[in-house]
Amino acid sequence: MSTAILTGSPVPGSSIEGDLRSLGFDVLTASDAGDAETLLAAVPGDQRVAVVDARFVGHEHALRLGLTDPRFPLAAIPGALTAQPAGRQALTRAMARENSASGGTLLAVESLADRVVAALDADGAGVHRPELGSLVAQVPVDPQTRNEARQAVAALDDESVRLKSAVKARDGFFTTYFISPYSRYIARWCARRGLTPNQVTTASLITALIAAGCAATGTRGGFVAAGVLLIASFVLDCTDGQLARYSLQYSTLGAWLDATFDRAKEYAYYAGLALGAARGGDDVWALALGAMVLQTCRHVVDFSFNEANHDATANTSPTAALSDKLDSVGWTVWVRRMIVLPIGERWAMIAVLTAATTPRITFYALLAGCAFAATYTTAGRVLRSLTRKARRTDRAAQALADLADSGPLTEALVRLLPGKPRRTAPLSAAVGAVLVALGAWMWGPSWWVVLMAGAYVLLSAEAVAHPLKGALDWLIPPLFRAAEYGTVLILAARADVDGALPAAFGLVSAVAYHHYDTVYRIRGDAGAPPAWLVRTVGGQEGRTLLVAVLAALLTASQFTVALTVLAVVVAVLVLVESIRFWVAAHKDGAPAVHDEGEPA
Repeated sequence: MSTAILTGSPVPGSSIEGDLRSLGFDVLTASDAGDAETLLAAVPGDQRVAVVDARFVGHEHALRLGLTDPRFPLAAIPGALTAQPAGRQALTRAMARENSASGGTLLAVESLADRVVAALDADGAGVHRPELGSLVAQVPVDPQTRNEARQAVAALDDESVRLKSAVKARDGFFTTYFISPYSRYIARWCARRGLTPNQVTTASLITALIAAGCAATGTRGGFVAAGVLLIASFVLDCTDGQLARYSLQYSTLGAWLDATFDRAKEYAYYAGLALGAARGGDDVWALALGAMVLQTCRHVVDFSFNEANHDATANTSPTAALSDKLDSVGWTVWVRRMIVLPIGERWAMIAVLTAATTPRITFYALLAGCAFAATYTTAGRVLRSLTRKARRTDRAAQALADLADSGPLTEALVRLLPGKPRRTAPLSAAVGAVLVALGAWMWGPSWWVVLMAGAYVLLSAEAVAHPLKGALDWLIPPLFRAAEYGTVLILAARADVDGALPAAFGLVSAVAYHHYDTVYRIRGDAGAPPAWLVRTVGGQEGRTLLVAVLAALLTASQFTVALTVLAVVVAVLVLVESIRFWVAAHKDGAPAVHDEGEPA
């Protein structure tokens, strides 16, 4: 339920009351400031409440942006403000102060809503003001300005503005020119029929899973259908975000579902391609797992770099300045967005190659494209970090530590590592990753690899022994991901037995889900997964050592079974805890979020 309190002198012929009701507000009218305070106190504390000047003239979508966005406790546009339950206390205090200052009445030319907003600003309450662009939102004080405002409203179709703003401001070339021109209309169609973004997100997942099933048939017809359905799934994937922006249906659960399902769709499709290839006598499971490892490590580079610099100060990097300069040249923007192979370009490439070629060629192209993109983006971020003088915060250091996913072995070793913080932390992580991966490549399942994994555990503990505030410390989480996932991939491949690589694919999928879940919790300011979960699933160094020991100790067939069991155990633990957390956060009314920064 939402309640709007109209204040000020009513204007004959005004549509404000009808506009507010169309946005879902029950409308009450206050005769003066004292009456407005009384009505505000009567509104239940668990409801949204708005204070709106009766003389308001503007587009309905301006009111929608200012009064219905669930992400902000307090928000305002000229002549109107709103408070969710989290902002009610601040609004009540500001209203009482303004009522006291005015003696319970206001001059006819004054706007109570705007005065209260000024009081909230003075209190540092953090009032959000949406970007209205060309939309009109005014409180005219005389007939002439009112007539001019009404003419401005009539001259602009706010529905076209609303539809245009439903599209993400920054997106890839393929999405911008081949999807969004029509997906925005699908979003509007969904909104008018009462569909929610979460329902569209689920439809996108189901479509992608059907596409993966078609690819798994191994037939040319199946591959063509898979490619078409993958594009359809991506259209729906764009539509859910556009629907959320169009109707302002943002939620914590929705943001998590959107991000999680994107990864599930892509990696399920990789598995479908591998199964389809196997039906045709071609084993590409190593390529499928390699693509998943590479793509996940790319995302971790994105996440770690962004978290390390989330609230860093003094951005003096000449590399960043050059990037900004290049962005001022139109064509370079699109080239740079395309070469990093974002989700639109990547899925389009996968869909076309699936339909026209073979799974092996599809994976070769995917690996080559992602490898180039990863090299380009990582090199640029390394240069930015080396040429930037910045003070990184405790929050950033904690986020990187959470992303590192260190387990009980590291916790025990860190207590034994004395000394001051060292700048060699990324080097330690890199050396450890190379040792364990190279050992697995050279010796396969053997006790030599166990020895290398033991060295990796020591070096990974040394890397995180002190707060991660160094210029390149954001590289540590992706190095850990590459070490763990790469070791599982190589040892499964070297086992040279049917089922080992699919089992490894399942294990890496489960662990990658855990790591993505950590990212989304951090982005939602919810902290890392609980310590008991990290300890129970062993931490990244514990799992790496365990897989090395299992490979050396067991036969190839037994190792495959062990990987399968480990995958099931990790998947059950992380999925149950993750679902419990996000559903509980949604029910508890956690602040709504909407992620505009879809990773590549």
